[in-house]
Amino acid sequence: MDLSYSEDEIAFRDEVRAFLRSDLPTSIANKVLNGKRLLKQDMEDWHAILHKRGWLAESWPVEYGGTGWDAVQRQIFEDESCAMGAPRTVPFGLKMLAPVLMKYGSEEQKAYYLPRILDGSDWWCQGYSEPGAGSDLASLKMKAVRDGDHYVVNGQKTWTTLGQYANKIFCLVRTSNEGKRQEGISFLLVDMDTPGVTVRPIILLEGTHEVNEVFFDDVRVPVANLVGEENKGWTYAKYLLTHERTNIANVGANKVSLAHLKHIAKNQKIRGRPLIDDPVFATQLAQIEMDLDAMATTNLRLLSSPDSVANAGPMSSMLKIKGTEIRQALNDLTRRALGPYAMPFISEALDAGYNEPPVGPDYAAPVSQEYFNNRKITIYGGSNEVQRGIITKMMMGL
Repeated sequence: MDLSYSEDEIAFRDEVRAFLRSDLPTSIANKVLNGKRLLKQDMEDWHAILHKRGWLAESWPVEYGGTGWDAVQRQIFEDESCAMGAPRTVPFGLKMLAPVLMKYGSEEQKAYYLPRILDGSDWWCQGYSEPGAGSDLASLKMKAVRDGDHYVVNGQKTWTTLGQYANKIFCLVRTSNEGKRQEGISFLLVDMDTPGVTVRPIILLEGTHEVNEVFFDDVRVPVANLVGEENKGWTYAKYLLTHERTNIANVGANKVSLAHLKHIAKNQKIRGRPLIDDPVFATQLAQIEMDLDAMATTNLRLLSSPDSVANAGPMSSMLKIKGTEIRQALNDLTRRALGPYAMPFISEALDAGYNEPPVGPDYAAPVSQEYFNNRKITIYGGSNEVQRGIITKMMMGL
């Protein structure tokens, strides 16, 4: 694969850079680049800016409002956006539910929900994991019992990212206990304002309210909100997870983290010399950079053939494994590079407007938060151990 940019691709990169310089709010970029917390309004504002430009749904087909970009253009856009401090778009509607609706949803569902994802009318969250059903997702227990034109839903979801902001949730529910566990699962779209839906926050180790528990008590959901066929939800869930795992690889953000680590290594001193001149540290840094370059190439290969059924599953699992391992390796090496400045911090220091004197250099502020928060990334989206099993089965026939 030729990894050098063509003249057209260089022109596109310049167009992206010009757009980001003119349209990306400085207040948002500063938060992202300095590791500050984003507000709901920040994420909604950037969503609206991208939608106005027509660059929001970069991976969607043109007929549904997508950009029509090829794999290289999408990677250029991600790289440049991350480098300039653009926040990642919230993926649950754009990159997870939308592909499922396009492939398996009814015409009515596509006509109604896809435009609302684009214009920001709906903020979706994901209802997959349950207590006792995370990596072993097929053991989920939340029930949906048919009652005329509705399903009556009872149960609980957990680790629901940004559920406190969402007005919609797509859920895997159990509609049958017969046969294999996977055969009794259905895919439902639920309005979060429906009576019986309760959201309870989970405060993470680094002090953020990122995830939630969501409880369903006799929640009535119209049968029209069933995606595809009843008891076929496992098929749709696997298709969605393929897109999620590719997104989790997060090539652009890993490149930014690598650049941040190099900046730290040039400023931190060990025995009077910059840390980057230490041969042991330099070797560790070089290994991460080589792994990241290899993963970026693999990511381009997958994005270049999104309809390859034979390769999408195992390759997305490979990307998920390597992307999360690289991110954790970057977090860990950054933490060790900072020494005592990477100690746990005051959570409020990551809120915009916090004016207390910093402890240590500015570039150390978000390191502890990122290290703790990213311990989870090798687990969500299907744990890396599960991904290795998928690769074994699909590529080796075992």
